[in-house]
Amino acid sequence: MFQLAHFSDVHLGPMPTLTLRQLASKRVTGYLNWHAGRRRKHHQEGVSGAILSAILAAQPSHVALTGDLINLGHDSEIAAARAWLATIGAPEFVSVVPGNHDAYVPGAFARIYAAWQPYMQGDEPNSTGSPFPYLRIRENIALIGLSSARATAPFMATGYFLQPQAREAERMLAETRGLYRVILIHHPPLRSGPLHRRLIGVRRFRDMIARQGAELVLHGHTHLPTLHWLPGAYGPVPVVGVAAAGQAPGAVKPAAQYNLFEIEERQGNWHARLTRYGLGEGQAAIPVEQCWLSGGAA
Repeated sequence: MFQLAHFSDVHLGPMPTLTLRQLASKRVTGYLNWHAGRRRKHHQEGVSGAILSAILAAQPSHVALTGDLINLGHDSEIAAARAWLATIGAPEFVSVVPGNHDAYVPGAFARIYAAWQPYMQGDEPNSTGSPFPYLRIRENIALIGLSSARATAPFMATGYFLQPQAREAERMLAETRGLYRVILIHHPPLRSGPLHRRLIGVRRFRDMIARQGAELVLHGHTHLPTLHWLPGAYGPVPVVGVAAAGQAPGAVKPAAQYNLFEIEERQGNWHARLTRYGLGEGQAAIPVEQCWLSGGAA
């Protein structure tokens, strides 16, 4: 049995000290939102630490992190997140895709990729030579990492899935048919939510799944524990979100959780069980929801 742990939207603190010049950009909105959020018990560092401790205690086969490690794309945040990733494990054990806060301002995407590249690269370079998508194969699991992250205007948090990445991702899906294919992306590939937070290219993504299928899609961004389904070439494909890993109790959105998927092949068919774990008394992780995700032919 392969156990895949999934968490997202850590928003590591503390907020860096910024000059007025550094704040004279989109960063000022994120800076103000962070401090307002902290007063409402949003994104407390101890909470994300407790979630990470729970994940590591579960001893999963692999860990997937679907973006928003940081807040403002500042160099000090990027370096701190690189050191934090090392506490999770070796790059071979952890697969990361970036979120919109990681690429918050122009130039941030290049800097995070330079710093976090070992956690965001495939077993082999893809055919385009671009960083994304990447493909990693762990046992009978194919992990396909996509990037929907790019710098956007103030008050915008849209993601992008454009044609060059879609072509390469579709090729990877076709070549790994027979494995349990897991797509990692920050923005949910759904036609829902506010327009300024949606994925541009959602139809392109859905068409790709309709042609090639997949066994599982994991995302972050919404800070909600969700389960949706997309029509796939070989049956419905589950699309699973997760509560923000830095979210403390007492806020509007659910407190921090992580997902654990137990995946196995039985008599030529895939079976996957999803268990969501949240923080209980003393910040111990307890199961809060469990369901089976119906599997197709292996």
